[in-house]
Amino acid sequence: MNLLVELKNRARHVVGPLLGVSAVIYFAYHAVNGDRGLMAWLELKDRVAAAEESAETVAFQRRTIENRVRLLHPESLDPDMIEERARIVINFAYQGDIVIPDSRMELRPGTEETEKRNSR
Repeated sequence: MNLLVELKNRARHVVGPLLGVSAVIYFAYHAVNGDRGLMAWLELKDRVAAAEESAETVAFQRRTIENRVRLLHPESLDPDMIEERARIVINFAYQGDIVIPDSRMELRPGTEETEKRNSR
């Protein structure tokens, strides 16, 4: 009986600090690994950096395309751009030109290479 009274007295002094330490550990864990914790913040920071890099790439591509379109406007036709477009559209090359085929180029229907690829 004396042992039970002693356990109750000691438990009264241990339960409060034990609950406090448990609460601190719980909140510390979620501050690091929770949905809005430190790890989630670092991951979000990486995703933002990747998105900014992608936005810069797209902006550069857009500026390049806008420049090419500007060169094709009737008010400011660039002879080099006209010749480049004519060569691509009508598949034209001068006699001394060296032609390097590009597999990424879109093949036009009715051409010999298109028919070869379609027959495979």
